[in-house]
Amino acid sequence: MALVEVRNLTKVFDLSESAFGTRLAGQVRAVDDVSLDIQAGETLGLVGESGSGKSTLGRLILRLIEPTGGTILFDGRNLLTATGSDLRALRRDMQIIFQDPFGSLDPRFRVEDVIAEPLIIHEKMNATTRLQRVQELLRAVGLDESAMRRYPHEFSGGQRQRVGIARALALRPKFIVADEPVSALDVSVGAQIVNLLRQLQREFGLTYLFISHSMPVVRYLSTRIAVMYRGKIVEVGSTEQITGHPQHAYTSALLAATPEIAANV
Repeated sequence: MALVEVRNLTKVFDLSESAFGTRLAGQVRAVDDVSLDIQAGETLGLVGESGSGKSTLGRLILRLIEPTGGTILFDGRNLLTATGSDLRALRRDMQIIFQDPFGSLDPRFRVEDVIAEPLIIHEKMNATTRLQRVQELLRAVGLDESAMRRYPHEFSGGQRQRVGIARALALRPKFIVADEPVSALDVSVGAQIVNLLRQLQREFGLTYLFISHSMPVVRYLSTRIAVMYRGKIVEVGSTEQITGHPQHAYTSALLAATPEIAANV
């Protein structure tokens, strides 16, 4: 059984905007009848251009936004019917790493408090044990204990992303949605973060949905790749199959736009 099972998931947003003084209304199907499985221990790369619905799909799977229709099973349990303590228990096992490490960290909190917040909410542990856990998490992401007393603005973008990853790991989740986690970083720093995610996956037995517009990054990190276009999943397959023998024209176009991959196809 897959860790995450998505069936016929749909999200329709109502639009209402003013253009040249005229009120316009309508709807957009950001996610359109999507079905996919994510196996325990794998990295499913979700790739597509900006506006294809990737981030919306990731947030729907975590139930950060509510779907218009469809079902989501997490570890065999229906996420969309879960409430109260059942939903809180499920949320412990599902976390997200955001694209913007600065925007996702409260600037008023020191790093110690940022990482400790989910532990305070969900775990019953004394202050000493909590402090030790924060120190362990910082070491796991390559930061030393001196980081605890500092504020997010005192760090580089790559260091802030490491803090965000430590926070995501705090409750020992099974599943992490990494939503464009390196797109705001320069190439060398982004490569370090991608390698860190790989290392942490092995160390903690994590399952990833890795969202990106970059086919080279997705190819490097992913076990399988799902290609998203205009709210739909148009192709899913192994990394080798998608990058070496694409079946959909949109996938071929993405690969053709990436010279280092296209040269090998």
